[in-house]
Amino acid sequence: MTPLTRRIGSAELEVIVADITTLGVDAIVNAANTSLLGGGGVDGAIHRAAGPELVAECRMLHGCKTGDAKITRGYRLKAAHVIHTVGPVWNGGALGEDDLLASCYRRSMELCDRHKLTSVAFPAISTGIYRFPADRAADIAVRTAVDGLAAAPSLARVVFCCFSEPGAKLHAEALARHGGPGKIGSAIS
Repeated sequence: MTPLTRRIGSAELEVIVADITTLGVDAIVNAANTSLLGGGGVDGAIHRAAGPELVAECRMLHGCKTGDAKITRGYRLKAAHVIHTVGPVWNGGALGEDDLLASCYRRSMELCDRHKLTSVAFPAISTGIYRFPADRAADIAVRTAVDGLAAAPSLARVVFCCFSEPGAKLHAEALARHGGPGKIGSAIS
């Protein structure tokens, strides 16, 4: 898939397929568990790439609640920071999962603005072992990011970094629905 880019106000939103640990953005978002001490999937990959200093700093944070986010340094990553957010486990949708997932994106963007970060890359939070339906998650991710731009004026670039082509297609479709007209662009490095 060719990366898809949409400009919304002064910010650029982009959908790519890549390894989030290799991106040169101000912050990458970690789809973490409540302990923040590493796990599988994106969480494990970020912890491995960042090195042992990341888990040492995460121990000082004393965990994180579902729907919330906390920030650390990036250590050995290209990204200067890691924003750790805990997405909801999918239990059928009647337990507030949509609102909790949206909160992950909102809280992450708030941290970007508070720390004056200009670029952030999000994985598809909760869509792996937490079983959140990927199409529903992509729609929530993009809609929440678009809506959150006004409250995070420091952000000039928001990247939806997908693990697979099918995930990127879902995010691109959501970006087309919520992001207005756009152009095909190139991936960031």
